[in-house]
Amino acid sequence: MEFEYSKRTKMYMEQLTEFMDKHVSPGEQTFVDQLHAQPTRWQVPPIMEELKAKARERGLWNLFLPESEYGAGLTNLEYAPLCEIMGRSPIAPEVFNCSAPDTGNMEVLVRYGTEAQKKQWLAPLLEGKIRSAFAMTEPKVASSDATNIEASIVREGDEYVVNGHKWWTSGIGDPRCKILIFMGKTDPKNPDKYKQQSMILVPRDAPGIKIVRMLTVFGYDDAPHGHGEVVFENVRVPASNMLLGEGRGFEIAQGRLGPGRIHHCMRQIGVAERALEAMCRRAQERVAFGKRLADNDITLERIAQSRIEIEQARLLVLKAAYMMDTAGNKTAKQEIAAIKVAVPNMTLRVIERAMQLHGGGGVSQAFPLAAMWAHSRTLRFADGPDEVHRRQIARLELKKHG
Repeated sequence: MEFEYSKRTKMYMEQLTEFMDKHVSPGEQTFVDQLHAQPTRWQVPPIMEELKAKARERGLWNLFLPESEYGAGLTNLEYAPLCEIMGRSPIAPEVFNCSAPDTGNMEVLVRYGTEAQKKQWLAPLLEGKIRSAFAMTEPKVASSDATNIEASIVREGDEYVVNGHKWWTSGIGDPRCKILIFMGKTDPKNPDKYKQQSMILVPRDAPGIKIVRMLTVFGYDDAPHGHGEVVFENVRVPASNMLLGEGRGFEIAQGRLGPGRIHHCMRQIGVAERALEAMCRRAQERVAFGKRLADNDITLERIAQSRIEIEQARLLVLKAAYMMDTAGNKTAKQEIAAIKVAVPNMTLRVIERAMQLHGGGGVSQAFPLAAMWAHSRTLRFADGPDEVHRRQIARLELKKHG
């Protein structure tokens, strides 16, 4: 594995960093101010569309897609440091049209969508004109094992009838959300439990979709994006909305979740770097008991340990990206599972140390650390909980030893 970034990556890193410093970082507070000034929090602050227009004009757009026809044509290894830079700001991924769940949904449409589906839904997503949601997790079953899903997709003539109770349908609160990818069972009696499920495209405005409530994450509503608990009651969609074919849901899910997991981890490195920077600034500026926090050995130990852990995690992410590029997602599944466990846990430790140095302010809105912690903590569940990934890692390890 080569540790040197490609010339193309270095070029994008320079451009992204400049754009972040000049536009995105100063725009974070404007985004918050505009969000609170609106009649409802479920409206998009104007600055977001302004930043998106500037990013697209600069060619900093759809960098996540490896297919040059649609995106920048970067490999996972090339994209990793760019995603890390975006991860430093909670608003940056959307600015560059590289935010979840749209990235995963666009990847699904690129790989598995028909030409008609691409024209209707992929094109406006790539242009950043609309947003999307992914409806898989259900409140009544342990969705860490997707075979438990109870939602149904039933064929009736030229239509499918969709019924189900979902939650953590992230993005459905956004007024620009126009399409959902819904996972449910088309053949619940199939002896192969991995061929019972299918994925289908459901327009947001289809009759029968009801948002029960928007869920909070440690009190944060993540408006205007949000995470919805949603009921689908006799929602009718054209049969042509089926993705890939009946019984192919798990196949699509595996294709979708591999890149999604590594993108989360790439961004988390950026979050950890920002937390460490905040820790270092605070340590040098804050005086307690007659001396700077930086003059305490415990502070130096926390800073040093954070740097060590970030570097370890980054190298593991780069290895996983390299494996995905050279050997394929299936071969890289142990590495992908490993980073999904290691990186969010590392980020939480770094943020925790930074919060401790900030005292009471660290858990308030005075600093971004509390929001960073809340988001990072959810990633120990998103795209599979730690326990599922550890189980897979251990089983793969045991196979190596007969």
